[in-house]
Amino acid sequence: MAVPVTTTAPQAIASASREALLGLFPTGTALGPDGALVIGGCSVTDLAGRFGTPALVVDEAALRARARRYADGLAARWPKSRVAFASKAFPCTAVYRLLAEEGLSIDVASGGELSLALAAGVDPASLVVHGNAKTDGELHMAVEAGAGLIVIDNADDIDRLERLVPRSGEQAVLVRVTPGIRPDTHAAVATGQEGSKFGLTLPQAREAIARLRGSSRLRLDGVHVHIGSQILDTEPFARSVEAVADLGAFAVYDLGGGLGARYTYDDHPPSVEEYLDTLVGAAHRVLPSDAEIIIEPGRSMVAEAGVTLYRVVTVKHGEPVFVAVDGGMGDNLEVALYGQRFEAAVATRVGGGEPCHLVGRHCESGDAVSKGVPLPDPRPGDLIAVPVTGAYCFSLSNNYNGALRPPVVFCRNGEARAVVRRETYDDLQRRDLP
Repeated sequence: MAVPVTTTAPQAIASASREALLGLFPTGTALGPDGALVIGGCSVTDLAGRFGTPALVVDEAALRARARRYADGLAARWPKSRVAFASKAFPCTAVYRLLAEEGLSIDVASGGELSLALAAGVDPASLVVHGNAKTDGELHMAVEAGAGLIVIDNADDIDRLERLVPRSGEQAVLVRVTPGIRPDTHAAVATGQEGSKFGLTLPQAREAIARLRGSSRLRLDGVHVHIGSQILDTEPFARSVEAVADLGAFAVYDLGGGLGARYTYDDHPPSVEEYLDTLVGAAHRVLPSDAEIIIEPGRSMVAEAGVTLYRVVTVKHGEPVFVAVDGGMGDNLEVALYGQRFEAAVATRVGGGEPCHLVGRHCESGDAVSKGVPLPDPRPGDLIAVPVTGAYCFSLSNNYNGALRPPVVFCRNGEARAVVRRETYDDLQRRDLP
């Protein structure tokens, strides 16, 4: 158990750059009397000492507050509705359990995510099962578990489900629609444009809808649309609602997710309320008033609740100054995959400094955490904190160069607990056969 730390009042934080940095950390993050960051009431110095580095720290209260903000905001605008966490953003049993406790449904996109959700005690009837290439085994698993909704992504899903669902049974399904909308986001996370591997074009969707309406084992509840991730403009969401409205009246409209998170000082994503105003405003204009609406926030649900802690291993002076830490692309692949920008701080000397290249320890030139990030007099042994790592960093963590995947630590009211342990060298060999 971590000892609660007395924190400085916000007005005592003098530096504007310090304030800007703190604005990227979970709400309530402050500085302790020793100048170290305090997250969820826990000093990062204590956290690093107890759990080691790298470590992914989650402010539990911030995550719960975000879940309530989404659920309450949607219910106030459209009472017959629910929020399903797009769990690929953070497929961790403790996260599933926490969000289910807050009344959220869960969206899973693989047998692995389904198994984790079930292990967390999530009600199977609340599950939304996705995937552009669901195997027979995964579909059987979903049907056997009693998954509430399975999303049809192709004609083969219909063929397989009609074979797998018992004669006496009935499986509720949605049809995923590709509306031909390309939002302004990285190509790797855009999913609604023509040529996407996900979903069915509008003509294909109409064919699938007609076929499902004649099925004796599959019950067509409605349609699904999701146009991408890290979207910083609300207008494409409204267009996606209008696109699915043209397919007819249904009991359920799953409008997906995609709202962006604020990773850097220059990012200005819409607030949850602005996003819901646009999305539900479009729904009020074009969808049946008695339909159920589902939304699937992922990145914007969990990103800002997470912080990764590293230790500086070495500092190489020159042009540029390289500050190398004990993690990197093994625990944060977003930089290499998407060119995502992250900010960073020396966790015990927050704010100021000269631009440095914060890099990892893996044998790739692309193994960077953040280029040109200001760090004040970085030294070996310094503790580095990188905010907004709650989304996809855990999902994409890997064993490149034999790296050990880091622990996940929940912090709340000055108490810290590991919910995922650090990997060991024995773990690396566990699946090897003689």
